[in-house]
Amino acid sequence: MAPIEDHPLRYKLSNELHARPFPTLDVPCVGAYLAIKKAEDAASRDRDADWTHLIALLDRYGAPHPAAGATHYYGKVGRYWLKWESHTEFVTFTAFEDGLSERPFDPAEFEVFPEEWLDEAPGVRLTSALIRVVQEQEDAKIAEVLEDWFVSESLAVNWVLDKTAVTAADFRIDPAGHMRLAVFVQPDTGARRLGRIVQRLCEIETYKSMSMLGLARARDISKRMTEIDEELLRLVDDMSGGPSDAESTLTKLLSLSAELENMSAKAAFRFSATRAYEAIVTQRIDVLREERFLGRQTFSEFMMRRFDPAMRTVQATERRLRGMSDRALRAGDLLRTRVDVERQSQNQKLLESMDRRADLQLRLQKTVEGFSTVAITYYAVSLLMYLAAPTFGALPKALVGAALTVLVGGIVYLSVRRMRKALE
Repeated sequence: MAPIEDHPLRYKLSNELHARPFPTLDVPCVGAYLAIKKAEDAASRDRDADWTHLIALLDRYGAPHPAAGATHYYGKVGRYWLKWESHTEFVTFTAFEDGLSERPFDPAEFEVFPEEWLDEAPGVRLTSALIRVVQEQEDAKIAEVLEDWFVSESLAVNWVLDKTAVTAADFRIDPAGHMRLAVFVQPDTGARRLGRIVQRLCEIETYKSMSMLGLARARDISKRMTEIDEELLRLVDDMSGGPSDAESTLTKLLSLSAELENMSAKAAFRFSATRAYEAIVTQRIDVLREERFLGRQTFSEFMMRRFDPAMRTVQATERRLRGMSDRALRAGDLLRTRVDVERQSQNQKLLESMDRRADLQLRLQKTVEGFSTVAITYYAVSLLMYLAAPTFGALPKALVGAALTVLVGGIVYLSVRRMRKALE
C-alpha cells in the first residue's frame, strides 16, 4: 500500500514552530542586543542584504554559516553565543558572554558588533540594549544596585515566573546609546528558563519600539488631518447654507477624499502593525507572571502609564482618519446628488427651450413654404402666359392668367405638401 501523500508545506509549517528556540544561559553572564530596521518600506526590504550582513559578522569570527534561506541562527561566535532572527520588518542580533565585566553595563560589551560592520548595516538601529545577568537573592542588595544602574523615576522592576528571578529596566537610553536590562537570578533557576526570561525582555523592548513608530506616524499626519477636517467642515456648511457653486465644491470634496484615501492607504500598514506589536508587548509581559518587588512599579504599570496612552493615540488617529474618509464620501455623495438634480433641471429647461425653438422653426418653415408657393406660382404662370399667348385667341388675358394661377398654385401647393410629408 502506497504511503499517503504529504501536503507540500507540512514539514515547513511544522518546523516553523521550532525555528526560534530560546537561548540557554549560565549565570553570571552579559549580553548585547541589537535590532536593525530599514527606515522605510522595511516589510518589502531586500532580505538578501540582511543575510549578507549576518555572514559578514560570522566571517569576522570564523564561525560556520547557517543553511541558505534560514530565518534563525544560534551558534558559537568566538567567545560569544550569537542568536540572529529575521522578522517581518527587522532583524535582531543577541550576543551572550559568560562572566561579568567589572563595570556594570560597560559600553565595551557592545564591541562584539564591530563598528565597521555596524556602518555596513542594511538599515538603521531600531534599538539596542546591554543585558546583565547576576545571581542575587537578597532584596536589599538588589535594591541597592538598582539605584546605581537605573533612573529611579522610570524604573520598572518585578519578580517573574513564580519568583525565580527579578527583572529590571528603566526603558531609557543611557549615555552610550543603549537600553539597560538587568536580571537577578535565584540559585535554582534553570538555564533554559533564564534564556526565556532574557528573550522576553528583549522582545518587550523591541516590540515596544516598533509600536511607537505608529505614534510617530500618527503625529506626522495629525496636523494635516486637522486642516482637512476644517476645510471639510467649511464645505459641508456651504452645502447646507444656500446656493453655491456645486460643481466647484464637488471638485474640492473629491480632492479632499482622494487625499484622505491616500493618507489612509499609507498609514494602514503602520497602524495595523502597531496593533499587532502592542498585543505582543502585552502578551510578553503577561507570560512573565510578574509580582511586585519592594513596592516598585511593575512592567505592566509602566506600560499603563507611558505606553498605553501612546497606543490609544494611534487608535484614535486611525478611527479619526477612517471617520473623516467616510464623512468626505458621504458629503461627496450628497453633493453629487445635488449636482445631478441641478443638471436634470438644466436639461429640462434646455429641452423646453429646444421645443420652443422647434415650434418657431416650424412656423417659419410654413411661412417660407407659403412664400415659396406664391413665388413658384408667379413665375410658372408668367412663363406659361408667355409661351401660350398665341393660343389665347379672343380670350381675355386676365381671365386666362387667373385660371392658370389657380391651376398652377394648386399643383405647387400639393407638391410642396407631399414633399413635407415625405420628409416627416
